[in-house]
Amino acid sequence: MLGEAIRTARVAAGLTQEQLSEQVDVKQGALSRYENDLRLPDEETLERLAGVLGLTGRLLNRACSIKGSAAAEAHMRRRAAAPAKAWRRVEAQLNILRIQLHQLLQVIDFDPPNAVPALDSMDYPPADAAALTRAQWRMTIGPVRNMTGWMESAGCLIVEWDFGALRIDGMSQWVDDYPVLAVNARMPTDRKRLTLAHELGHIVMHSTPAYLDMEVEQEAMDFAAEFLMPASVIRPELRNLTLGRLSDLKRKWMVSMAALIERAHKLEAIPSAKRISLYKMLSAKGWRKHEPLGGQLPPERPRTPGLIVEELRHLRYTDGQIAEFGGFADAGRAAEVLPLGAGLRVVR
Repeated sequence: MLGEAIRTARVAAGLTQEQLSEQVDVKQGALSRYENDLRLPDEETLERLAGVLGLTGRLLNRACSIKGSAAAEAHMRRRAAAPAKAWRRVEAQLNILRIQLHQLLQVIDFDPPNAVPALDSMDYPPADAAALTRAQWRMTIGPVRNMTGWMESAGCLIVEWDFGALRIDGMSQWVDDYPVLAVNARMPTDRKRLTLAHELGHIVMHSTPAYLDMEVEQEAMDFAAEFLMPASVIRPELRNLTLGRLSDLKRKWMVSMAALIERAHKLEAIPSAKRISLYKMLSAKGWRKHEPLGGQLPPERPRTPGLIVEELRHLRYTDGQIAEFGGFADAGRAAEVLPLGAGLRVVR
């Protein structure tokens, strides 16, 4: 519905009804009726609304007819203390971005070599689902090199931007032909990789979001642990852990020390007392909040947005035409999401 699309775009822009109505010069009551589909804005008003929101009226209208809702819920990896206003805005931004990418993919040949399997957690334990996904993608045994690249090879559309909140790591949706994931650019590489693997677990095993279902979240985390650190390979390396050993393993497996400790405990390679002892040592060095070696892990950046632009340019689309087709208000807005112009940029 158009009202749902307008409301989602407003939340994505971080505006209240009052703020948007002032900027567009319409009464708040009228805007409320638009958002609740009690009244349709005329074409001129719709264009003004869209322009303030950084979009085109055409995109808002198209949002009504695409597969899935303009306000579809997302799986998300976030802390319990994450403010609702913050994660709802990121979720709204993901919805708008999904619609924009859907538009752009209509005119290019997007044929990834792999596919995301559907392995419902009712039928497949998380560890089995992770192992089957790795097998289907023909991944080598051992550490995952370039988690982002592997997911993009299966058609996952990954974008990253600064969420403006450290308590939100990532979100994912699969309500169209390809999964769309948003990742907080503030995260270090090790946490980003675990977040991607966690969201992949949701995409593979869970067809519908469940924010408060802790069992579902644990399943996604178990999937991520097995995907990044296969038990059959890493278990022998997790015995007799020390801080020095954890540093070496972090470089090798490209996951956090905390993730390695949890994996060791889950696989019964270390007892509970040793787990507690290691965490105390991390705390004593201030590493519970800021682990070392983050800068030594190779960064992983999404390539698909750039490939989309490259393909559209090959089809002789100008930056302005790419922006218009994607439903951005102008090329400047599009450059917040896509690598247009002189250099690469991250979303928003």
